Amino acid sequence: QVQLVESGGGLVQAGGSLRLSCAASGRIFSTYAMGWFRQAPGKEREFVARIRWSGGNTYYADSVKGRFTISRDNAKNTVYLQMNSLKPEDTAVYYCAVDRNLIPALATMVAGYDYWGQGTQVTVSS
Repeated sequence: QVQLVESGGGLVQAGGSLRLSCAASGRIFSTYAMGWFRQAPGKEREFVARIRWSGGNTYYADSVKGRFTISRDNAKNTVYLQMNSLKPEDTAVYYCAVDRNLIPALATMVAGYDYWGQGTQVTVSS
């Protein structure tokens, strides 16, 4: 079992920054990957970024590349999402999730992740 708790969401003006945190507890193995997804009202949940616990390989959605940075602190079992140059279209509930199976075709898909946090709201005003 893995438990995930997100924090750091809030209200920010366009162009501002926020840093989200995802604290993981339970059976976390270095072979796992962690992902951030987001879901805006009336839209499907979409991939944002991904990182491997070991090696730190990262991958980003095109919509956030160059603005968002995913990182991890292995000692704290915590994954971060630094979000800069925020836009109103970044408004969504942000979720972190665990990928234990590392199936390449599912790396950016909801179906590829089997533990999820409760989400944290990010609102960007124009």
